[in-house]
Amino acid sequence: MAKKQRVFIKQFWKDKQMVGAISASSKYLGEKMIKNIDFSKDKVIVELGPGTGVFTDLLIDKLADDAILFVFELNDLFFEKLAARINDKRVVLIHDTAENIAKHLNEHGYEKADIVLSSLPLAMFTKELRDSVLIASKNNLKQEGTYIQFQYSLQARSTLKKLYKTIKISWTPLNVPPAFVYACKN
Repeated sequence: MAKKQRVFIKQFWKDKQMVGAISASSKYLGEKMIKNIDFSKDKVIVELGPGTGVFTDLLIDKLADDAILFVFELNDLFFEKLAARINDKRVVLIHDTAENIAKHLNEHGYEKADIVLSSLPLAMFTKELRDSVLIASKNNLKQEGTYIQFQYSLQARSTLKKLYKTIKISWTPLNVPPAFVYACKN
């Protein structure tokens, strides 16, 4: 078993509410998540809950030279592992809650993001926390921005429909467990 996978499993058993799956996301899910990003025009990207950085690595590979990626990770061990291996001037690693997106965007001279990409386990959150994170994400997206979220069920659909005019849902069977990707627009 790969070292990243062992770390992921250990963190899952330690805090199931913060780490919503027993294994890291697959590259197939990662490809579906970033498919909704136009890297030639989407220059301010926020990633919520990267875990071991599966999506982070895909984002960095595609990120334009003049783009910036804000990566929010609250789990101490995941944050330390990401900080130890990511050394890219376009990436800002943030050890803080997703609810503080505005604070960190503003500190770096940005008002809104083009993309908010989330791996947060919304189904494991209290209603208050889920609503707070989703509202912070929406409030910090440009009008034409996209909120991208994956989940293991369609439970989040009704909540997201209250916030966004358009929601495209795709399914990724080649992930453990299979996952749904929501691409939401105003």
